[in-house]
Amino acid sequence: MHVSVAAAPGGGGVLRVDDGPAGAVADLPSAVRELEARSPRWVWADTREVYPALLAAGVRLARCHDLALTEGLLLAHEGRFGEPRSALAAHARLHGLPVPDDHHGSQARQATLFEEETPPPDADLVAEVYADQLRRVEATADPGRFRLLVAAESAGALVAAEMAREGMPWREDVHDELLTGLLGPRPVHGMRPAKLQALADQVAAAFGTSFNPDSPQQIVRAFKAAGVPVASTRAHDIKRVEHPGVAPLLAYKEMARFYSFHGWAWADQWVRDHRFRPEYVVGGVVTGRWATNGGGALQIHRLMRKVIVADDGWTLVVADAAQLEPRVLAAMAGDGGLARAAGQIDLYQALAQAFGGERDNAKIAMLSAMYGGTSGDAPKLLAVMRQRFPRAYQFVEDAARAGEEGKVVRSWLGRTSPPPSAGWRELVSGPEGGRAARDRGRFTRNFVVQATAAEWALVLMAVLRGLLPDPARLVFFQHDEVMVHCPAELAGEVVAAVGKAAEEATRLLFGSTPVRFPMMAVPVRCYADAK
Repeated sequence: MHVSVAAAPGGGGVLRVDDGPAGAVADLPSAVRELEARSPRWVWADTREVYPALLAAGVRLARCHDLALTEGLLLAHEGRFGEPRSALAAHARLHGLPVPDDHHGSQARQATLFEEETPPPDADLVAEVYADQLRRVEATADPGRFRLLVAAESAGALVAAEMAREGMPWREDVHDELLTGLLGPRPVHGMRPAKLQALADQVAAAFGTSFNPDSPQQIVRAFKAAGVPVASTRAHDIKRVEHPGVAPLLAYKEMARFYSFHGWAWADQWVRDHRFRPEYVVGGVVTGRWATNGGGALQIHRLMRKVIVADDGWTLVVADAAQLEPRVLAAMAGDGGLARAAGQIDLYQALAQAFGGERDNAKIAMLSAMYGGTSGDAPKLLAVMRQRFPRAYQFVEDAARAGEEGKVVRSWLGRTSPPPSAGWRELVSGPEGGRAARDRGRFTRNFVVQATAAEWALVLMAVLRGLLPDPARLVFFQHDEVMVHCPAELAGEVVAAVGKAAEEATRLLFGSTPVRFPMMAVPVRCYADAK
């Protein structure tokens, strides 16, 4: 059973069950709550436009089909990367109509302010686009895998909305204490914190003139005036210069970055009701990894982990997958030797004997194979890998060669890499063509592994959210790491659920495989204690 959903202003909406007639409802959350008991798949234009209001009304759903996310996957698979992916755009393509551009976030708000407002998709339109997408999924090279990709991507949209609503527990008092210790008391608007200003004064004294150390142009001019020009204001370029202003300037830049990304003004915007509430973007990176629309949740500074503290009587269960990408490569390539090593907790240690008994050599060889490393001992170690693990080595080499030839590659479930640009094709035919080809080969080499690792993580979360005991909730996800906030007495049950979810994600993607994907889950009071 599937239910097409179109939300309407004022809390109502329109629902269409399977192929039946569409019917208006005055209270969409109540109608959805009643139908959820029948375990339908909810179909809507965009999870971000419908699910947050349902969550606010206390309605949580098991599964959905997100038309926008699915359209993006299908367009890329069909070689139409970058075309508008909204339900309205998909419907327009179906009928040969002008295709509207996508609008998201602030763009959508500006569109309603300054342009003629586009009516939202109705339930019949949603149902029609859904049927067309199902037909297109069946036309892919491996419909079974692609169906799993669509389901996982849509489940990810549910998780993202739920995490944004739940938020990570955040101690404002600990945050303020941390900032005050690092920067000094909170300054008035427009002024620098005391310790940051002290560093700016040291920079000015070292150069013998005042300038704004936040301005790259003024920094370059200051070094030039001092007779020691710099190539850029990046730290690695400044470090090469002999000048007494280098040390305080680098210290200033590091502290200023921390202040900008994690300071009081940042907290005012992103922390509400003792929760850090970022806006996650599912599939925000071409490999399928997530991004954030502000808030920087995927770049939390190590120091800030001290601020993420469970509520009284609750705990944080933090889990990450050990050596995820090498295990993904072993499972995809079907390399028996590498798969046997990946059946151990520490894959690199299991491989050490093949690389002279050195764990670090095994790690260098694996990372070089996946990322195209060629410096240092990498070529020698890759030669060993080619000999000992030929199928795994050939798998990434084939992906690299496809990229160098301007072809696209696909993940295990069917996510497609973007095609090369016209600029790349022009460059590759010129004198720098070899370098450009190798650069793209490194991208496609890693794409097949990283995108599949992202799929494994998505499936893990989709399974885990269904296994968690109430009221435990997923509150954070980053590449291969998840965090659950739960009552302390449920910590053991949550740890067990994480392990079961990892096993099920592995089975769903790879079937019967000797490769293990261990998730090391630990209950902690504070996020900093998990690392």
